[in-house]
Amino acid sequence: MGWALLGAGLLLALYTLLRHGLRRSPPLRDRPELRGRTAIVTGGSSGIGAATALELARCGARVVLATRNAPRGEAAARRIRTETGNAEVVFMQLDLASLRSVRAFATAFLRQEPHLHLLINNAGVSAGGTTEDGFSLPFQVNHLGHFLLTQLLLERLQSCAPSRVVIVASRAHCAGRLRPNTLGQPPSGLFSAFQDYCDSKLANVLHARELATRLQGTQVTCYAVHPGFVNTELFRHTPLWLKPLFLPLAWLFFLDAAEGAQTSLHCATQEGLERFSGRYFADCRLQEPWPPARDDRLARALWEASERLVGLGEAGENPSPAPAAVGQ
Repeated sequence: MGWALLGAGLLLALYTLLRHGLRRSPPLRDRPELRGRTAIVTGGSSGIGAATALELARCGARVVLATRNAPRGEAAARRIRTETGNAEVVFMQLDLASLRSVRAFATAFLRQEPHLHLLINNAGVSAGGTTEDGFSLPFQVNHLGHFLLTQLLLERLQSCAPSRVVIVASRAHCAGRLRPNTLGQPPSGLFSAFQDYCDSKLANVLHARELATRLQGTQVTCYAVHPGFVNTELFRHTPLWLKPLFLPLAWLFFLDAAEGAQTSLHCATQEGLERFSGRYFADCRLQEPWPPARDDRLARALWEASERLVGLGEAGENPSPAPAAVGQ
């Protein structure tokens, strides 16, 4: 019995040393006062989104938790209000897997909220099926839904400038492959779910790049961020056969949600980042993404295809901003 306890204690100590010695998390930083500023955090009821919303609320911002599940969203808003003492934390329903829901959310937000200074496009899924709009679930939730949301709220962001858009991407963008003529269709092959996720993350980085180009001179800036490898519900769709291997590795090596939120918070609040609009950050530092994520022609083609797929520019909706001319 004694040897068993000693062995268990040694294993626990080794686990702790490995967990804290091998993980590298961004440093915790002081945040500026955000009283009088309004932020939307998609997927704000759990994981990185909840940690991001909590810190923004601590800084005094009015925070809208935009999430699909109403009971969880309401509970998260109550929890953040209680923990921070900030009464300006509210839930609004948003299902990024439904373009109809995205439009309804934007309409309700613009009617109810006079200001918007920070849009944190955080929500994401790693796998799934097909949405009601006919697109793969990861690509719509991670990119197309956020693309439409950003466009519908862009005028409000511009009227409240200086303002920022933060798009939570991933280092998985390095394996992404985008073909604008088949955009949103699930890829084929043995690892199609992983490829679908990587494609959506490449789209995130390119979205930030092209959005920055089109918003030059508006005082609306945008950033793509890699939060690190974070142990969140993003991986809830991991196949059952893989979970016994994956979950211990996640607990051992991955960051927790508060650590994973640091780069999003850095890009949302750090002064002096305006000149880096459209760029990619990881570990709270500017980094170069993989070459396909720096392809301006691909970024433009993705933008135009995304507009078409979400129905922007059609009757009753404003067209997106055109790229700024050189010298503007």
